Amino acid sequence: MNGPRHYREAERLVQGYRDGLVAKALPANPGDLLAIAQVHATLALAAAMASAFAVQGAAIEAWQEAINR
Repeated sequence: MNGPRHYREAERLVQGYRDGLVAKALPANPGDLLAIAQVHATLALAAAMASAFAVQGAAIEAWQEAINR
């Protein structure tokens, strides 16, 4: 999973928490759900920082798409 996908997954999980919808494959405990979202957000941040000066082409487009949703 790349940085933009981690970002979108974190957003999806937080939105699921807000909507009260927890998929069968995810933990029913809201705290666990938010912890998983936090991990994805942290991985997205790490990926963005690691590639901040080397992002080109398709990677730029993937980030722009992820953050402009």
